[in-house]
Formats: sequence, C-alpha cells, structure tokens
Amino acid sequence: MPSYQAPLRDMRFVLYELHQGDALSTLPGYEDFTRDLLDPVLDEAAKICGEVLAPLNRSGDEEGCRLENGVVRTPAGFKEAYTLFREGGWTGIACDPAYGGQGMPKAVNTLVEEMICAANLSFGMYPGLSHGAYTALHAYASDELKDLYLPKIVSGEWAGTMCLTEPHCGTDLGLCRTRAVPRDDGSYKITGTKIFISAGEHDLTENIIHLVLARLPDAPKGIKGISLFLVPKHLLREDGTPGAANGVTCGSIEHKMGIKASATCVLNFDDSVGWLVGEPHKGMRAMFAMMNTERLAVGMQGLGLAEASYQGAVAYARERLQGRSLSGVKHPDKPADPIIVHPDIRRMLLTMRSTVEGCRALGVWIGEALDRQNHHPDPDVRQNAEDLVALMTPVVKALFTDLGFEATNHGVQILGGHGYIRENGMEQFVRDARIAQIYEGTNGVQALDLIGRKMPAHAGRYLRPFFHPVADLIAAKVEDEELGPFVQPLAKAFGRLQQATGQIARGGLAKPEEAAAAATDYLRLLGLVALGYMWVRMVEIALPKAGTDQDPDGFYRNKVVTARFFMDRVLPETGALFSAIMAGGKSMMEFEEAAF
Repeated sequence: MPSYQAPLRDMRFVLYELHQGDALSTLPGYEDFTRDLLDPVLDEAAKICGEVLAPLNRSGDEEGCRLENGVVRTPAGFKEAYTLFREGGWTGIACDPAYGGQGMPKAVNTLVEEMICAANLSFGMYPGLSHGAYTALHAYASDELKDLYLPKIVSGEWAGTMCLTEPHCGTDLGLCRTRAVPRDDGSYKITGTKIFISAGEHDLTENIIHLVLARLPDAPKGIKGISLFLVPKHLLREDGTPGAANGVTCGSIEHKMGIKASATCVLNFDDSVGWLVGEPHKGMRAMFAMMNTERLAVGMQGLGLAEASYQGAVAYARERLQGRSLSGVKHPDKPADPIIVHPDIRRMLLTMRSTVEGCRALGVWIGEALDRQNHHPDPDVRQNAEDLVALMTPVVKALFTDLGFEATNHGVQILGGHGYIRENGMEQFVRDARIAQIYEGTNGVQALDLIGRKMPAHAGRYLRPFFHPVADLIAAKVEDEELGPFVQPLAKAFGRLQQATGQIARGGLAKPEEAAAAATDYLRLLGLVALGYMWVRMVEIALPKAGTDQDPDGFYRNKVVTARFFMDRVLPETGALFSAIMAGGKSMMEFEEAAF
C-alpha cells in the first residue's frame, strides 16, 4: 500500500526559486505572507495529509458512502478527519479574512490542494466543492447573503455544492428545466432534479449550501435564461442556526468506479426556498466563477494522483527483485537486481516524474497569476495575469488529468501483477484519475473552450501572456552554450505550436469543424510546450548549482537530468500532434454516420 509523503523539497523549489514566492508579500493584502509564515503552513499541510488523510484513502475506497434514511454516511474516520481539518483552519486558508479566512496566496493554496488530492482525493472533494461555492458567492452574492452564509462556509461548519447537471442535460445547460418561482418576500421556490452532484449530501457538516441553476418564469430560452440560486439544505432560524428542512432530498447516490468515499448524489428540490445570486438570467456568469475555480482544482487532482502513484511505483521498483541489469550485475549481494535497473521501468518512472514536476511548476505559475490578477496594483499587470489564467484554465484541467491518468497507469504497470491487486493501492489511483478527465467539463469540452473561446477572444489577446515570454526566452537563450541544448527542443515545439495556431485560426473561420477536429491535439500541444517552458526555466536555475556545494543532496543535478529526459522523450510528442493537426478533419468527418 503506497505511503504518501508531500514532496516539500520540490514544492519549495517551485514556489520560491522558480516563481519568486518571497515576492508575494509585496502585493497589497499579502504583506504578512513571508517565507517565515508560508513554510510552516506547507509543513503542517504535509503533516495532516500524510498522517490523517492518507491512511483513510484505501479504507474509504473499500467502504464507500451509503445512503440511510435520506442521509449519506461517509466512511469510518472521515467525520473525525474533517473535524481536525476544519479546526485546523484548512477550509478557509485561501478565503477572504473579512469572512474569517486566512487570505493565503493562491500560489501556496495550489500546493496544499495537490497534497490533499494526493493523500485522499475523495476527502478533498468535500472542502473543494465548498471552496468553489465560496468563490461564486463571494463574487456575485448580495452583501446580505454573503454576511449570512460565507463565514460558516469559510469555517467549514457548513459545506457547499454546485448543482448544474440534470438527467437530460449535462454540458448543454441551456436545456435546464429546474424551475424558480418568485415568492412575495423576495425569495424563490426551486423545483427540479439535479444529478451527479459531488458532496451533495453527507454527514460532515450541519448544513449544506447548494448553488442551483434554474429558470425563472420569464426566462428566455437557452443558456441566456439561466439564473443562479442559493438553496440551503436547512433554512435558518432567526439566530442564524440551521432549522427546518428545506425540501432538498437525496434520491440516491451513484456507485462509481472511483472516488467512492465522495458522495455523488441525485438531489431533488421540491418547492425548496432559494435566493437569487447575481442578476436574473445571468446565472452562468456567476456559476463560471465557481466552475473555473473547480477546473483548476481538478487539474491539481490529476497532479496529486500522479505524484502518489509515482511514489508508490518508486518504492516498489527499489524493492522488487527480478532479473539482472543488462549492463552487468548491480547488486551482487542479492539473488536478483531490483527492477529499477531496467530501462523500461526507468522510462515509465521518468515519464511520471518529468510530467509531475512540470505540471507542479505550471500549476503554481497559474496560481501566482491569480494572485497578480486579484492583488497587483497595476491594472495592466492584472489584465495580463487574467488573460493568462483564462487561456490556461482549460489546459490545466485537461492536460493535468490526462497526464495524471497516464501516470497512474504507468504505476500499475511497474507493479505488474501486484499493480491491479486492490490491496496494494495502485489501481485505486487509476480509477480515481479516470473520473477527473470527465467531470467539470470533459477534456474534449476543455479543448473546444480553448480553440473556440480563448484563442479568438479579443483578437488573440489571451495567447500573448504565454506566447510572448516563451518567444523571449527562446530568443535570449537558444545560443547559450549550457542552456541551448534544452532551449532548442522547446524552440522546435514552439514553432509547431505557432504554425498549428495559425492553421486552426484560418481553418476555423471557414469550417468550424476543422478547428474542432484539431482541438484535443492542439490543447495537448500547447500544454506540452508550456511544460517545456517550465522545464527550461527550472534548468536555468538548477544548472549553476548542480554538482556544487549548493547541491549536497543532488537535487539540482537530478532536476537537470529529469529535464533532459523530458526534452528527449516527452516533448517530441509535439511532432506527432502537429502532424495530426495539419492533416485536418476530413478523414474523421467524411465517415458516414450510419457506418459506425
């Protein structure tokens, strides 16, 4: 069974050396967040994840959730763990201090999210959905609603959900049928059924605050007729404590392939009382605040699971004896060499390691951009950061979960027969990771968002905060004697990305299906270039220190060697992706529908 330990050395390298985390304290509102404060936060997060959450991961998967008399019971140990988690202030570390939060920088919270997902993804779903609800309410709810509900969500005493999907509609939310009827007191009666609601019902908190998409009687058809409502599981008494049930019932819970300790519910709203969040018929604007937060968080789920699988695979590969090294016996004192000596095992381990470390660097970069977007005093800097986040949100969600699934499969492969045996814990990572590619918008939908909305927006403005720094780095360092061998592969991949971008932009204007046919390949191409950019920046820091007195444990040397593997063995995939994109969509679209 894998034993998770947070990779704090690499996390600190990414936060402080790569992304200058010390400078966060120069942003307004972040003055107190120096390294002296942030380091203990990372240490304590690692402790609760390793000692409290990780030991519940397999048992939670084995037991799952159960529905008893309308109440979902979480697995043994979850309530106690949630109490510790809540009392430690973890539900509010990235929330507004005005509502009881700690106001932690997003760059730091990104690393905490990774730890939680690596230790116990099912557990992390509960506070994760609450944070998404907090984000939407904080941005769009009235002051009255915020004052009433946000302090309890931030403290973790109450939880939150997002209720979008219905039995007949998922991605196409314009087909939503849930009704909202105005009442005389300014509230609304909400009636309808929502499905696939993560953390929709559970026994961890005394109240659950549902954010529900519904239609007003005068709503126009389609997506422009959707409004957002706050619907508590229990109505509040005059003193603000939960009182009478509010007509929200759990009809059933799904029996899933993974994340079994996270309740995925069918929720029925029967004349439930709710309050409008934001403007009438503008619900998607408010809900997207939550959805984009969740999409970035789901990306970190893929990363966390990949890291956990990598750790389990490395531990096994060091211990499992099988055969001898092809270049000569490495452990003559043993009857066989450990499998870590074999090239194919190293191929899989280094693929996992190079993509995990690249994704961690990219994830914190986007977290740091969110901090600049929300706190930097210069409006131009804020706009640039907002554009970068908009471009990279679908990439983080889709690329990280795709690579996470691939990494967890490598983990099972490395363990061989022991990999698919439940007791060893590795196959659970695969099942959990596979789901992350689907919810919060399938990865195909993320790709369509990238090429259909983000690429053409504002005449390509969203591309600039990514394309420009990559181009500048290549121009400055491609001839560098030491760094050049790492920059040159990035330059080739970036050239492919530039050509593919032009091809999709031209083709999409004439034939939208041409752009859509290239969307998934293009997202991965852009994502791999982004990882390559992160790796060049990391090598630039590591090279001067590798093998010196500043590198007593070999951390910087290993960083350079891992980067070389990424450039040699992972980044070349961009060539195949480029060829597929340039081939166009004719071969897939000319196939007769009836022939499938």
